[in-house]
Amino acid sequence: MQQKNQLFPVFFRLDRLKVLVVGAGEVGYEKLFFMLKSSPITHVKIVAPEINDRIWAMMEGYYETSFKIEQKEFSDEDVEGYDLVIAATNIESLNKEVWKVAKAKGKLVNVADTPDLCDFYLGSIVTKGHLKIAISTNGKSPTLAKRLRQVFEEVFPEDTNQLLQNLHAFRGKLKRNFEEKVKILNDLTKSMIELKEFKN
Repeated sequence: MQQKNQLFPVFFRLDRLKVLVVGAGEVGYEKLFFMLKSSPITHVKIVAPEINDRIWAMMEGYYETSFKIEQKEFSDEDVEGYDLVIAATNIESLNKEVWKVAKAKGKLVNVADTPDLCDFYLGSIVTKGHLKIAISTNGKSPTLAKRLRQVFEEVFPEDTNQLLQNLHAFRGKLKRNFEEKVKILNDLTKSMIELKEFKN
């Protein structure tokens, strides 16, 4: 039997949840960079004895209440008050210790480069205004996810957000029941696919 991807895609409200990142080297920086790129209002704390210079620079422009750095060794108490925990050190034993502590306290955990210890993945993300598409290969090939992101970024035009705004306004003006609204909006957006096929 062919294996299936058992992931259920969700979008976290990181302006309401709190994220702990353990590790502040290249891996920690990469996790932070893409998380803040997608969700700039993320409430995040970084814990590590050594901090990448780019992370210090990244902190500029953020309120200390939403972006905290604690330059120290990880301790069990660090996970208190946080909803999501990301273990992003280059020390496998430490990552597993973070996972063990976080899971014991009921946290959702992501361990860098260890899919079996991940409750969630940080997939490749395409953002065009309010449109957001998350891509995951179930941890099998981040490179393919990256390439697909690049394809989608080229396919969707820069004015996609304006289209979304117009559709939202149009939907609000429709005085129909739900099923009728869906049909009208489906007919309206169908032309987008037909136009794409025509161009090809």
